[in-house]
Amino acid sequence: MKKIKQIFAVCLSLLLLIGCKKDFLSFDFNEGPVSEEDVWSSDRLARGFLNSCYSGLQARYDLSSGAMLSMASDEAVCSNLSNSVNIINNGTWGPLRSFDDRYSTLYGDVRATNIFLEKAPGSFIFPVSDIPKLRGEAFFLRAFFHFELFRRYGRIVVATRSFKPEENLNIPRNTIEEVVKQISDDCDSAANLIDVAWSRDWDNANKGRATQAAALALKSRVLLYAASPLYNPTNDVTKWQAAADAAKALIDMNKHGLLSSTDFLKLWDFSNGATQYNKEVIFATVATNTNSIESNNAPIGFTGGLGRTNPTQNLVDAFEMSNGKLISDPTSGYNPSNPYAGRDPRLNRFIVYNGATFKTGSLSRAVETFEGGKDNLTINVNSTKTGYYMRKFLSEGASFNVTGPASIRRPWVIFRYAEILLNYAEALNEANGNSPEVEDAVKQVRTRAGMPALPAGLSQSEMRERIRNERRVELCFEEHRFFDVRRWKMGETIFNGPVRGMKITKNGAVLTYEPFVVENRIFEPKNYLYPLLQSEVNKAPEIQQNPGY
Repeated sequence: MKKIKQIFAVCLSLLLLIGCKKDFLSFDFNEGPVSEEDVWSSDRLARGFLNSCYSGLQARYDLSSGAMLSMASDEAVCSNLSNSVNIINNGTWGPLRSFDDRYSTLYGDVRATNIFLEKAPGSFIFPVSDIPKLRGEAFFLRAFFHFELFRRYGRIVVATRSFKPEENLNIPRNTIEEVVKQISDDCDSAANLIDVAWSRDWDNANKGRATQAAALALKSRVLLYAASPLYNPTNDVTKWQAAADAAKALIDMNKHGLLSSTDFLKLWDFSNGATQYNKEVIFATVATNTNSIESNNAPIGFTGGLGRTNPTQNLVDAFEMSNGKLISDPTSGYNPSNPYAGRDPRLNRFIVYNGATFKTGSLSRAVETFEGGKDNLTINVNSTKTGYYMRKFLSEGASFNVTGPASIRRPWVIFRYAEILLNYAEALNEANGNSPEVEDAVKQVRTRAGMPALPAGLSQSEMRERIRNERRVELCFEEHRFFDVRRWKMGETIFNGPVRGMKITKNGAVLTYEPFVVENRIFEPKNYLYPLLQSEVNKAPEIQQNPGY
């Protein structure tokens, strides 16, 4: 049978693993093997084929293994020292030993979307007026999969058609400019064809599908990357302006906004129908019933907690004092003997530190990460390696036992409004310098967090540093820092060196805090991009290995 059957079968297998009975990914296929002609002569099967293309998103953001890219940045350490994420940190990352390699999988996703784009116009999808809208979703998915390839590998082969297996696939990669233009053009096509402006326009069964806003958000992100030093070494300010314009286009839709400070933590928990795909969520995967992020990351002193993601002191130090001053400022009021007092409220929302109250109801208690405390026991191999645990994303009212009921409905939020505001601020500041518009965008994010506005009159370089720190804090653990530092081309400065933790000792009622080096990280110039697996280069030598590997 033809190649399409193989792709369709793989997609359907993924759906069986990750699908939910109440959403569009629950497409039920039970007729047995089908031919290509069968798929496109059936409204149900043709729509199901597009639905299955979304499974690439679900698979990409499956966090059941506990490994997050934050562990390969200065945000966190993995408590499981044998986790393969550490090959990025210890200098052994290469063509024969990789982590998060998505090259062949993403091209499989791209091919599936191309097949839909090619076959849908002649299919039996009814009504026919739905075909352009569905193709708009496919354009978005193709842009997204190309972007995921781009931000890992840099130059890639742009695939705008479904290559046949018998064709010569040994072809060179496109230029960065060609890659970015194709992704941007696909985003425009998606925004022009999809008739749903934002996720609230979808009914409950279809939430998780692409929207106009999602296409604009992806365009904002890819143009921000393209304008950054890694891809824009001559600092062409027109690229920064294009990135600012893309973010502003989404802002001007007046559909999305920031959640209140009270509702903010509901952003990642869709168990309550009223909070599903809220106004801050621009695009997210389909929500599934899972407690994997809780069981993998809750402190070890709570039943079922494996404490995988251990935030670093490097990250903790980035949280300002509540007065808006950095803790390095001698006038900030920071007290090393009481280091968590008077800090940015987001510190307590995103990170579990010693003395912080965690969990709800009768299980609620103060966390003990001092040496010998309930959450820092040397006999437990999962005990925190830094003195901290991750709090962001966790639903504290849920069971953390991996064998218990998964009552939490959670997606992975891929784009949210706070990022767009920070994209806009960064791009506009780089294009034209600091301005009231830049200050206002950052102020909106800080005000929601309970933080004062930045001081007025900051220079362009001063504002640049504050925006970068705001991204570091607001977007921590959301897979931005890993790529942000790379696109800023600051990896050799920021990622090449020690990551620190906090050693806390308790003597009676007295606590002593002492920062210490957890491990030394290695970052070389070649690490700005992922290595291509040697097996891929062997199959298609024309793509060539990324420099340095």
